[in-house]
Amino acid sequence: MMTRCATICLAVTISSLCFADNWGSWRGPTSNGISTETGVPTEWSADKNLAWKVPLPGPAGATPVVWGDRIFLTTIDGEQLLLLCIGTNGKELWRHEVGKGNKDVRGDEGNSASPSPITDGKHVWTFMSTGHLECVTVDGKSVWKVNLQDRFGEFDIAFGMSATPVLHNGRLFVQLIHGDGKPDTQEAMVAAIDATNGETIWKTDRVTAAAKENEHSYASPMLYDFGGLTYLITHGADYTVAYSLEDGKEIWRLGGLNPHEDPKRDYHPTLRFVASPAAAEGIVVCPTAKNGPVFAVRADAKGDITNDKNAIRWVRDKNTPDVPSPLILDDLVYLCRENGMLLVLDRETGEEVYMERTHNNRHRASPVYADGHIYLTARDGKITVVKTGRKFEIVAQNETGEAMSASPVIANGTIYLRTFDSLWAIRKP
Repeated sequence: MMTRCATICLAVTISSLCFADNWGSWRGPTSNGISTETGVPTEWSADKNLAWKVPLPGPAGATPVVWGDRIFLTTIDGEQLLLLCIGTNGKELWRHEVGKGNKDVRGDEGNSASPSPITDGKHVWTFMSTGHLECVTVDGKSVWKVNLQDRFGEFDIAFGMSATPVLHNGRLFVQLIHGDGKPDTQEAMVAAIDATNGETIWKTDRVTAAAKENEHSYASPMLYDFGGLTYLITHGADYTVAYSLEDGKEIWRLGGLNPHEDPKRDYHPTLRFVASPAAAEGIVVCPTAKNGPVFAVRADAKGDITNDKNAIRWVRDKNTPDVPSPLILDDLVYLCRENGMLLVLDRETGEEVYMERTHNNRHRASPVYADGHIYLTARDGKITVVKTGRKFEIVAQNETGEAMSASPVIANGTIYLRTFDSLWAIRKP
């Protein structure tokens, strides 16, 4: 009887582990901030559901990634730009110097370790604002290393290159949207890089008519990968543009995010994009900035879809999230605005379901979902847990007491929080 019970318990444990999520990129398993795990905590404190907390050598806003029993995150230590590997038991396994030359930007807003790492469980790819791009094994051994400024030209971007690359089918897709603000120059590009050796597979100039600060983008490219349709979504310089993963050819482009010739709206010279687009089956949601509009477009669009009523599903004229990326779940679109207001829209029509305040503080992290709840992270370290659905309900508000701008990570029954001071592991005993 005891042997049978032990066998059943072991089977249940193995089954639950099989359905646990790895979190290999900053927006999670399917690049949309959604976890399929259940039973993760909604409440924690120094005395409740805190498995461990370890100090970090320096601050950064990059989201960690998790695979199996290893956590990978980028950080600074003085001038060093580091990739750390920490076990899920809270013990540091190794640290690797990716480069040197950190630069802090906008006071407490960021530094050269802003892009998040990516892993497939065998290798980890790390990109820094300095242009350093490196592949290491999960044991910390370097496989290849390049500098994209040496390859593609010097970055000209006010607050540092912060876009996290996308990994798909052995290729890294990099969005480099920057420029000097002059109308006769164009530095922006999208490139596919062989993840096994660092060689360039293709490079496409990203041509737009953006001017001044709008040539700079702090958003990250996103992957659309639903129903057999897969492409790269790039965001910045007044446009959202989709590209073929195979050869870099443009599939569709959406203008009107910052109109160049519109009698009703003046061109905004500093409408640089920070929030990345979000994708779900059949839809791509494109935010803008500074209380501007939000666009939802058909995922199967082709060509220039600016002002195309068949391709644009709906437009919300104002209340863009500005910094946090949208989250699309079931029949709703969740927009955590920079000021802590949670705006929920109907996915099909764009009609407002509700807009309510969660916590009156800057919100830089993107929302994540697990088990009927959305986790919203404020800059002061307070995390608000909201129940999903058409009725606004705050389930819990949890304090860390430490500044943070990285998004939460949910992997293998644990919530990982990366603050400017520490890495936290939140899990039920």
